[in-house]
Amino acid sequence: MKIQLAAASLLIAAGLSAPAFAQPAQGSMPLSEILATIEAEDGFGYFDDIEWDSDGYWEIEYYRADGAKVDVDIDPATGHPR
Repeated sequence: MKIQLAAASLLIAAGLSAPAFAQPAQGSMPLSEILATIEAEDGFGYFDDIEWDSDGYWEIEYYRADGAKVDVDIDPATGHPR
């Protein structure tokens, strides 16, 4: 994500137009609410990576307290896994 933002900043500074970044539709659940739901799960450890997918889902990677890695795609409209 930082690389994408840096690239967009360079394009703007050079006078070029940056590509439009996809984002959840207006009225979707706030990401903070989706993350809070995951954090409330028993055995939650920590988030490792959170990205917006061009398919229209939040890609969330986190670890449980026991070290198990979890990858989940969340629908921003419902907050439920795909």
